[in-house]
Amino acid sequence: MQPSLYLIPVTLGETSIEQVLPPHNKEVILQIKYFIVENIRSARRFLKKVDNNINIDDLTFYELNKHTKPEHIDNYLQPITNGFHIGIISEAGCPAVADPGSDIVAIAQRKGYKVVPLVGPSSILLSLMASGFNGQGFAFQGYLPVDSAERIKKLKQLEHFIQHDHQTQIFIETPYRNQKLAEDIIKHCTPSTKLCIAMNITCENEYIKTLPVKQWAKKLPDMGKQLCIFLLYK
Repeated sequence: MQPSLYLIPVTLGETSIEQVLPPHNKEVILQIKYFIVENIRSARRFLKKVDNNINIDDLTFYELNKHTKPEHIDNYLQPITNGFHIGIISEAGCPAVADPGSDIVAIAQRKGYKVVPLVGPSSILLSLMASGFNGQGFAFQGYLPVDSAERIKKLKQLEHFIQHDHQTQIFIETPYRNQKLAEDIIKHCTPSTKLCIAMNITCENEYIKTLPVKQWAKKLPDMGKQLCIFLLYK
């Protein structure tokens, strides 16, 4: 097989491998000795989950996160030039989507290396599928501003995109700020704007619900320490 950069999806939460990842992914993973990962400890745990017989000590890990120096990134792809596959593993979901892995993929594309995305769960797409919102025009906004005034301004801007571009707006938040974000949406968005809260997607305690903003006031679930994704539409 041609030496390639494989983008390896990870389960969302403690979901079983068999529930969300095809057997082909395991076949690919067992051929890889070099991994670019967001967190070495969680990557090791994921690989053991894929196959408990994997010898972790035989593998080489390169850490890629906000602390990685840009000048080191180029060297991470060196194994491909020596005939070896490389896998990218993020903390959860699909690599290079709302994830630093996209920097590596961009370098691989510039160098003409083969890039292979594997099938796996994406909270962005799964939540959009379940929301009932426009799936032909949508935008993922990542994190909204932390500053309260800037966040409110951003929410108003997103409502403009919803009304004028008919575009579903998707965004996330740090778990401990989930509740505050939802409260800001209820307080500052148009009452008829629809909000979908998708929490712990694919997990046993999965929760996905769409309601007009005005109906969420007394129905907000407890989102503290939970993995949530939020969607707005008209």
